[in-house]
Amino acid sequence: MLSEPRSGRLAAWGNALLAGLVSPDDCVHAIVGADAVHRVEGLPGESGPVGLTLGLGRLRALGVTGLRVALPAPGHPLGLSGPPEFNARAMEAEEAVVCHGAALGLVPEVYSAGPEGDEHVEVVWHALPVREAPPADVPSLGEAERELAEALREATEVLSRLDVAGSGPVAEAAIDAYRARAERGREVLAPGYPPRAVRVLELAQRVGMLVSLASENGHGAAVTSGEMAARASALRPVERTARRAQVAAYNAYVEEGERGVR
Repeated sequence: MLSEPRSGRLAAWGNALLAGLVSPDDCVHAIVGADAVHRVEGLPGESGPVGLTLGLGRLRALGVTGLRVALPAPGHPLGLSGPPEFNARAMEAEEAVVCHGAALGLVPEVYSAGPEGDEHVEVVWHALPVREAPPADVPSLGEAERELAEALREATEVLSRLDVAGSGPVAEAAIDAYRARAERGREVLAPGYPPRAVRVLELAQRVGMLVSLASENGHGAAVTSGEMAARASALRPVERTARRAQVAAYNAYVEEGERGVR
């Protein structure tokens, strides 16, 4: 979770475009980011892949009024609503975008192209049928914020007690340095999102970075099997909570629209 999911960028900036808050060029530039190009394949009415600008326009013409994010993991179909074929593709990619207003979902497939040392990334979003039903296990923004605060406090206590890498000042400095690099020149969310969604996403990303650092930097002082199991037990629900909060933040635009807040 150290990097922003492509599905998050597509949903956030796609929602801003659908709301008329950004231009198509600015929207596509934000979604593509450091990738070379994004295309959409499998859209109704299109015989082959189309560019992202045309693809988003086609979705609007098909009745799409908003975009939701799914960030599933094994045993946790977060943000998905079926059918099984779509869920399986999304689970393999570990992310997807689900359209609101049309029974379609988008799953990214990422390719590396070009010679070694000069490779570039291309992304194809596969449009697939989805079941129009409430997404699985997505909390409200308020629930997500409360869960994050509690999970972070509990996990920090356990990791500090075990002296696990990722729980102290060095990890905090690494997190801050990473955020400075990752967020330089980018907005956390696209225009049109409520401030609370931005706050929840920032905290979820920070918690995700803590989990990643603790997972990647060895066992710290947790040298016994019992201590290692305790660390894994502490990290697992925190990572799950952070993913749920990310989805809640990205989906806030659609959720507020359904409640008539905007």
